[in-house]
Amino acid sequence: MRIPKEAKLVFKGTIFDTYQWQQKLFDGTYATFEMLKRKYNAEVIAVSGNKIYLSRQSQPTKSEFYCIFGGRIEEGESPLIAAKRELAEEGGLASDNWELYKVFEPQHKIDWEINTFIARDCYKLESTKFDAGEKGEVLECTFDEFIDFVLSDKYWGNELVLEVLRMKTNNTLEDFKKRLI
Repeated sequence: MRIPKEAKLVFKGTIFDTYQWQQKLFDGTYATFEMLKRKYNAEVIAVSGNKIYLSRQSQPTKSEFYCIFGGRIEEGESPLIAAKRELAEEGGLASDNWELYKVFEPQHKIDWEINTFIARDCYKLESTKFDAGEKGEVLECTFDEFIDFVLSDKYWGNELVLEVLRMKTNNTLEDFKKRLI
């Protein structure tokens, strides 16, 4: 959901901005509604041949976890440019074969998109350059291991977890594998 044009910024934070507006209700009365806004994100499922790359990371407020490469889209960046930057920084990888997999809007009360890309034919670019608040390493795994990581308690990224669970339920996981590899 997008924040209405008539909403007013009531708090500007480092990560979240808070907006409020008067919303007419079904009975004709009005109530104050509120939403958060944050910078959109870009994520990358990185693939080379039959291998998928993941990151094992830790941050000051979060112990060790697994995730695909990604982060905030900076001012003036397109989602694809941000995805390429994040893959280079966190994975030390690059690709010339990109596909937008899906745009997730994970929260109803937060104006926030997660643009998830598939980067195929990845190749080593340089060493990783994690942010000062991140420590991590790149892991290489098979498709089945990737699914196990995504469904583990240590995976960070509920959108992909839910997507994989839906695919398992709908028996479309093999289609996803073919799309990646």
